Amino acid sequence: MIIETIAAAFGTMGIAIIFNIRGKNLIYSAIGGGIGWLSFKILISLSVGKIGAMFIASLIISMYSEACARIFKCPVTTFVISALIPLVPGGAMYYTMYEAVQGNLDTALYMTVDTIACAGSLAFGVIVVSTFLKIIKTAKTLIKKNLKN
Repeated sequence: MIIETIAAAFGTMGIAIIFNIRGKNLIYSAIGGGIGWLSFKILISLSVGKIGAMFIASLIISMYSEACARIFKCPVTTFVISALIPLVPGGAMYYTMYEAVQGNLDTALYMTVDTIACAGSLAFGVIVVSTFLKIIKTAKTLIKKNLKN
């Protein structure tokens, strides 16, 4: 599990380089990818389903990315996009297409639904954290505004 986590961090670093992320942000992006992969593997070992594990790992990555963005004063996408890459179901997409080309349409359909659910859980995790933080920020602004009046 540790070797996979290190590999995920280096893979994230490679993607971050392609996205032109530099300096300390590059290192923290890689750490985010490693944290995400490690949390995913731990959840899988605890018998959480693949989709649930991806969702929770996505929540963790999003919270980490939001924290890094505030600490280093840069966009959240600097961290979250590259950190999610190890969890993207690319292999599942490949095997879905493979099964479709081979004529195994039942298997291809099952794999399509599973792949879309995995990708959707990643997106939903990012949306949940982003929306929650936006609600908190709006509430703080309204409270400050009401206290002044």
